[in-house]
Amino acid sequence: MAGRWLILADDLTGAADCAIAFKRRGLAAAVTWDIASTADAKFQSVLSYDADSRGLSAQAAAERHGCLLERLLEPDRSLFKKIDSTLRGQPAAEAAATIAYLMRSNGTAFGICAPAFPATGRTTVSGHVLVNGRPLEDAEVWKRDRSYPSADLAVVFGTAGIRTKAVSLALVRGPDLADCLARIAAARDVVAICDAETDEDLARIAVASLSVAPCPFFIGSAGLAHALAGTLDPVTTATVRIPPRADGSLFVVGSLAAASRAATRRLAARDGIAHLPVSPETLLSDPAGRAALAARVAAVIAAGDDALVEITLGDVLDMTIGPRLARSLAEALDPIAARIGAVAATGGETAAALLARFGIDGIRLVDEIEPGVSLGLTLGRLSIPVATKAGAFGDAESLIRISERLRAVRTQGSFS
Repeated sequence: MAGRWLILADDLTGAADCAIAFKRRGLAAAVTWDIASTADAKFQSVLSYDADSRGLSAQAAAERHGCLLERLLEPDRSLFKKIDSTLRGQPAAEAAATIAYLMRSNGTAFGICAPAFPATGRTTVSGHVLVNGRPLEDAEVWKRDRSYPSADLAVVFGTAGIRTKAVSLALVRGPDLADCLARIAAARDVVAICDAETDEDLARIAVASLSVAPCPFFIGSAGLAHALAGTLDPVTTATVRIPPRADGSLFVVGSLAAASRAATRRLAARDGIAHLPVSPETLLSDPAGRAALAARVAAVIAAGDDALVEITLGDVLDMTIGPRLARSLAEALDPIAARIGAVAATGGETAAALLARFGIDGIRLVDEIEPGVSLGLTLGRLSIPVATKAGAFGDAESLIRISERLRAVRTQGSFS
């Protein structure tokens, strides 16, 4: 399997948590979301691109992925199509666009799909996505934000006309997995949907894929990315160092997920944390309120404390309002961006809007704080430590752990 990869994701946190898997094996990895900035990023062994397509229609998401593959997929790169582990966005349409591109380019397009991420409670059994052992349809995220009639992967991919073949847990754990994948690959434009309950299952899938020629493309989340990275020989790299600084960190929580809100309450109760809730009304229609928020954040971080800005959405379920709120918050805080010692954001749309407004066009990945939480150094106008976390990942202590790690990095000037 090649040591050069293109990861094409539908949001920023997903782009980061897949790429960090390869960075932890010693491969240089960067995340970007600006096509103009990919010239430098292309020199990285792992280029992870945020297509920002989760909120698009199926047709628009497919078109965007087709165009990006034309521009970014080089012949010596293996392809990882990152999808959300809970099937948000348009994974079927994006996978169909990927298959169409590969068939035009190579005459073959065998995909291995394994969306399980056991470290965060996501598994796949009988081709169906489960969250903490329960059907995805019972989960908070599905009720709030879904694109498909069910979480059966054959049904999901079938909506885009993709042919699939099931690979059961028995096959994944049996002695003939490599032969099974090779037989499925002979059909040329098909996706093997692989069950997986554990990291060991994903590791078996990754190893078996090595025997398939030409190299398949992969559809999955960070669980599969870590398994694929695990097939590579580790490379020792130097510790990343930066000038130490006393300015505090900025935390922005824009996710509706219960996990993020619980973690926010725990972090807010800690010493050295200023909890600054802000309402949608303030962000969208109160310039004076936004200016006051920015001034408060500036004062907190200048004192060396951390500012925790929480967008208080209450029971709002209008998913279209999220990007507008994130952009408005980013605009309000932009004048003080240069004073921030480090930044952390939950939710891919929130993180992308915030960083882009600050003149940041990428992240040089360095480490993983915990499963689904990537740590890196921003590229572009600012060079500061950054942590990104998907809203539904983690537990009530996640933001505390992120806060402690960011404080250590920025005050000691070392990512070790």
